[in-house]
Amino acid sequence: MTIKEGELKIVTKVDDAIIPEWDRFIRSHHRGSVLQSWFAWKLFSQTKNFRPVFIALVDEKGSFAGLLLGVIIRETSYVKSLFSSRLVVYGGPLVDETNPHPRQIFKKLLDTLIARTSHRAIFTQFRASYDLSPYADLFQQFDFEWVPRINLLIDTTNKESVNHGLSNTRRRQIKKSLSGGAKIIQPVTLGQVRQFYEILHDLYRHKVRKPLPDWSFFESFFYLIQNQPHGKYFLVEFNQKIIGGIMSPYMAGKSVFEWYVCGLDAEYRDKGIFPSVLATWAAIEHASASECPIFDFMGVGKPDEPYGVRDFKMRFGGKVVNYGRYIRINNHLKYAIAELGYNFLTWLKKV
Repeated sequence: MTIKEGELKIVTKVDDAIIPEWDRFIRSHHRGSVLQSWFAWKLFSQTKNFRPVFIALVDEKGSFAGLLLGVIIRETSYVKSLFSSRLVVYGGPLVDETNPHPRQIFKKLLDTLIARTSHRAIFTQFRASYDLSPYADLFQQFDFEWVPRINLLIDTTNKESVNHGLSNTRRRQIKKSLSGGAKIIQPVTLGQVRQFYEILHDLYRHKVRKPLPDWSFFESFFYLIQNQPHGKYFLVEFNQKIIGGIMSPYMAGKSVFEWYVCGLDAEYRDKGIFPSVLATWAAIEHASASECPIFDFMGVGKPDEPYGVRDFKMRFGGKVVNYGRYIRINNHLKYAIAELGYNFLTWLKKV
């Protein structure tokens, strides 16, 4: 059977009328998360050099049959923007599981996405937060390649098991940090978030050496969560100074995500304070206390390569999964130039 012409229509414009059905679809879908929500679309739309891409397939009653949310990201400078444009889909497409034609809906979402964005992004990347292998052949039809990337998920449905998953080292570090005077706070001023951002910016500039979203991303998140319960900042304060923190988007009853985390661990280790550990634990505890079933670390690297961040995160417990990423190169020449330039700058330690 096939989807009949006129049975479903493509919607790419976001307006107030569509938001209630969008919200209902995300909340009722067992794979739904904040990453595919209107909240994420709003966050992307308010971030400099970000442009959200929304595609929905809607039936004659206005109900969603499928949904895909991505974001086109460019770097700030003009030259970098020419060779850095990429489309990232966080989480993955969602298809109405009661529909008799899920594969056709999935295929239509991919087809529409490529037709509308392949000329605007050098490559397209799906960062799967669940197993998309049932649709692997459809990805292949559109020239996507699957590459392995592992992730760490903590089942937070049981507080006792969450505590049990902590390594002895992490447990001691949390206890010492709190007894040493560090506090977990939720920021009440934008200035506190700015302090967190400055630490994060320094980390990405000198150690991670990967692009970090503009300050407007973190600023918008702060203002959006004042009225939308879809995320929290947990900051670590010591002597009235922010020394670390975590940005965690979430949706009630769904996954809590570790999107960005940082801390001045090296500077405060001699005082027995471990801000990155404390921030991460605060978000995990929040997931458990809020009856959110999963804490998602959003990636711990390639399975066959050593990765210090993975070693850090594994000590919080959890299960390793390899949902990977699906990547499609839309412009092979620009992609080759961008990759060459990035590798060169990394070698010079200027990224």
